[in-house]
Amino acid sequence: MGLEQIDYGVFIVYALGLLGLAIWVSKADHSGERNTEDYFLAGKSLPWWAIGASLIAANISAEQIIGMSGSGYALGLAIASYEWMAAITLILVGKYLLPIFLRNNIYTMPQYLQQRFDHRVKTILAIFWLAVFIFVNLTSVLWLGGLAIQTVTGIDWLLGMTFLVLFSLAYSLYGGLKAVAYTDIIQVVLLVFGGLLLSYLSLDKIAEGAGIVEGFSRLTSELPGHFDMILSSDNPHYMSLPGLSVLIGGLWVMNIGYWGFNQYIIQRALAAKDLKEAQKGIAFAAYLKLLMPLIVVLPGIAAAILYPDLSKPDQAYPSLMALMPAGIKGLVFAALIAAIVSSLASMTNSISTIFTMDIYKGLVKDKSQGHYVLIGRLTTLASLIIALIMAKPLLGKFDQAFQYIQEFTGLFSPGITAIFLMGMFYKGTTSRGALAASIGSALFSLVFMQLWPSLPFMDRIGLVFLICLSLAYLFSNKSSTQDQDTSIHVGDIDFSTERSFNIAALGCTVILIALYLTWW
Repeated sequence: MGLEQIDYGVFIVYALGLLGLAIWVSKADHSGERNTEDYFLAGKSLPWWAIGASLIAANISAEQIIGMSGSGYALGLAIASYEWMAAITLILVGKYLLPIFLRNNIYTMPQYLQQRFDHRVKTILAIFWLAVFIFVNLTSVLWLGGLAIQTVTGIDWLLGMTFLVLFSLAYSLYGGLKAVAYTDIIQVVLLVFGGLLLSYLSLDKIAEGAGIVEGFSRLTSELPGHFDMILSSDNPHYMSLPGLSVLIGGLWVMNIGYWGFNQYIIQRALAAKDLKEAQKGIAFAAYLKLLMPLIVVLPGIAAAILYPDLSKPDQAYPSLMALMPAGIKGLVFAALIAAIVSSLASMTNSISTIFTMDIYKGLVKDKSQGHYVLIGRLTTLASLIIALIMAKPLLGKFDQAFQYIQEFTGLFSPGITAIFLMGMFYKGTTSRGALAASIGSALFSLVFMQLWPSLPFMDRIGLVFLICLSLAYLFSNKSSTQDQDTSIHVGDIDFSTERSFNIAALGCTVILIALYLTWW
């Protein structure tokens, strides 16, 4: 499959327009030297609609669109649990976690850990996040993006990856988070449009022109196993999504860790004008998450009928783009590439924020704001070069990149989630307890992987999380009172929310219950 001349024209116009918008946003209402709040937190000026759109754009990238479509191709609608359960998670993050972060003027997650615990906890977790963002997130987005470009255009994957790096640098290196967040709005609109159009065309193709209702009916009848939300123990994919654990087990740990404590995600909410604006943005993002399976999972399931002989499941989404008419194909392809670039820019902005504010600034003090912004830009450049070099060696052998990402981050997510939750809601938690949980997370995850290989991934996450909570509690109670840090309190924080947020939360819950009852 390839693009036609009009598609290339549409793509070029879109790319240039995006760059122009990013530059204009970066320069608007700003003069003089750019400070760290401008560059890393968009001057704390983002409105709710920019926050919500940017949260989704940062989340929806190659590993989501291509990787989750590939998982839909291989195992079906059950993979949508990652999306639908994330909607409820976002509501909880908005109500219970954001008030703590914004009240304490947090820039980064490691900064919170230093304020709550000490520099040891901060440094260990900062180094971990830098490693994961560079060697897991950046590499996976680049690799899948390069494969998508190769599948759609025929251009070599390495050239495609290089283009993505250059495009990302072109529109984010100068403007920082503000340029990324405002251009995300356009990308989300086009991605939603493109995903829904692709679902429509796929279902209509299956129905041989009889319409999407008939197409969906044929899809469910020909692939009934692909529409089980709760997989039974005899399902070949049970190890990935073990039954009720998607509702009451380790998926909660993964989601809370990702949406609540992941720097490149939560950074958008930290850049809000105020708490109310951040919570509105979170609620907006939650409803967009409910829509995501129609955009990324359903096309993958349809591809299992339309393209049953794909060599790799991750080829499903790019292959389906052949169904689109000329011109529209170029526009959707441009939106896909822009979403990939947006995620790259989001990740590198967070990498530069953590490195500059949590590591470099502690070693090289009393420099100008411009100096630290420069270091942030150099860090962005270096991280992309490293990811470009390491992408194929790390991901070239995997069929489903989405599952690879979950497996790797699953080593550390239980400990991180335990540390933050204990630190926020149990004032007796100490630095020693936090360190025990962080080390225990990786240690017990590896032990269970080796000694209990039949334990499903998600159940392992839940079990290790409980162990980490226990370690944090036991080691904290054995610590001296001098080891405790009480610089952050939650007792005087008001967790009440506006009526509009409460209505949005209730609606999201009702929709989620209806979805699971329908596809149980």
